[in-house]
Amino acid sequence: MKKIIFSMLMVMSVTGIAIAQKVKSAAVPAAVKTALTAKYPEATKVTWEKEKGNFEANWGGKSGEDMSVQYTPVGSFVEQVVAISTSELPAGVATYVKLHYKGVKITEAGKVTDAKGTTMYEAEVKGKDLIFDEKGDFLKND
Repeated sequence: MKKIIFSMLMVMSVTGIAIAQKVKSAAVPAAVKTALTAKYPEATKVTWEKEKGNFEANWGGKSGEDMSVQYTPVGSFVEQVVAISTSELPAGVATYVKLHYKGVKITEAGKVTDAKGTTMYEAEVKGKDLIFDEKGDFLKND
């Protein structure tokens, strides 16, 4: 069993599959915390993860993840994701999922805004985040 888990981790690290790792607040750079507080003073009970080299702050809602924001280690804003209901996704998203993931439901949805102000949508399907543009056209797996 240990060999299987180790093999899976090696494959994921070689292929570049990112796994978010929980991080204690003390391990988050001061520049990141300062940037978060400046832009989102209402953020309380923040939990931290490290993903793709960036730091992600999560807070809000019952799950504590209604809002998430990513920053680079030097405190540069990357993106924010606001949790939304699946009914708020553009119509093209449901069409794409029905066509490519027959019988599978979207388990989570979010409205993504990157540092350039571009809005995208993400839909979690079978543990994967599918990214769509504002019209609901598929862009990529994340």
